[in-house]
Amino acid sequence: MSNSNAYVDFSDTETAFASKSDKELKKSLLLFKLMTKSWLVDLATWVGGWAVRWQLPFAKMIVKETIFEQFVGGETLSESQNSIERLWSSRILTVLDYGAEGKSAEPDLDEARDQFLEAVTFAASNESVPVVSVKMSALAQNQLLEKVQKGNNLSSAEAIRFKSVQSRIKAVVEKAFDLGVKIFIDAEESWIQETIDDIVENLMRIYNKNGVVVYQTFQMYRKDRYQYLIDLFTLSENEGFILGAKLVRGAYMEKERERAEELEYPSPIHLTKQDVDHDFNRAVKFCVERYQKIASCAATHNVESCLFQAKLIGDLNLPRNHPHLNFCQLYGMSDHITFNLAANGYNVAKYVVYGKVAEVVPYLTRRAEENTAAKGEFGREYRLLLEEYQRRNHLTQ
Repeated sequence: MSNSNAYVDFSDTETAFASKSDKELKKSLLLFKLMTKSWLVDLATWVGGWAVRWQLPFAKMIVKETIFEQFVGGETLSESQNSIERLWSSRILTVLDYGAEGKSAEPDLDEARDQFLEAVTFAASNESVPVVSVKMSALAQNQLLEKVQKGNNLSSAEAIRFKSVQSRIKAVVEKAFDLGVKIFIDAEESWIQETIDDIVENLMRIYNKNGVVVYQTFQMYRKDRYQYLIDLFTLSENEGFILGAKLVRGAYMEKERERAEELEYPSPIHLTKQDVDHDFNRAVKFCVERYQKIASCAATHNVESCLFQAKLIGDLNLPRNHPHLNFCQLYGMSDHITFNLAANGYNVAKYVVYGKVAEVVPYLTRRAEENTAAKGEFGREYRLLLEEYQRRNHLTQ
């Protein structure tokens, strides 16, 4: 093995890209080469988003044949089936993620609930789809969640709307409970997260009594989330439910820091990447060491953290495929992590986003912006694809 770790070799590009034909490999290679140029990403996301929204001729086709195809499973659940089956052929599970964002009218929030309910039904009929991801801001107006968090008195109309929010998420979780599907509830901005925390904790009390249905998401770039993990575990022990914990680093760093500076309050975000990494890895350790009482998922593209969890599982002599020990990466990225974990017998899934092209443009834009800011993550993807392309060419010479 070229990697010194005895558990999994993330430098194995043959395994990482085995499911890609030569043509698909070349297409991904070209796309990531272009995406390493930040000015081009900025221009393309702006022009592409504008063109799709205004329904310009060929705009949808161009987006769908390039960035959409790389990062999105399909426009609908049925269209995503092929992507899901291809992943499962390599023993990779799917977490379904309905990608529409930014709608706030009550009928749109009800429509999102219906989409999540449909996803739960779809997941229940697919052995390779154990989880549906839910974003609370798809079921609620952010301003309402923020007002609840501030403790401000709600008007009678707002109180009714907040009851509707609780009813929507409960309907989704109730159906998941009945059909044996799990729900990841995403973490969001700190100014609405406490409201989400309260909702998630109440759902866990009801549905996580005899097994894990609901997973809370812990953003480890926040200074307070490791302690919150400990506190929530203590609560689960005291109240008799099983904690579901999805561990992430976090996706709103710049937004959080800018708001804290603007409103002159201490930023909730760690000052350094080292602090974030430290908290993420000790959260992994906390969960894995208590695997019988905590079902966890390390949702990360960080190689060191994935190696850390894999090694911990080995050191504790735990089954690699224990249902409480999981990894997850985004569809279209970090195949060197996902496919090599699967090949070595670990539980690993891809977050498969689906939705109409125009609806997932905000998701695709964020994906591009996040990874431009992520110190060359697109560059890493490009280098790995290039290495595999050169390996295949060498074999044919």
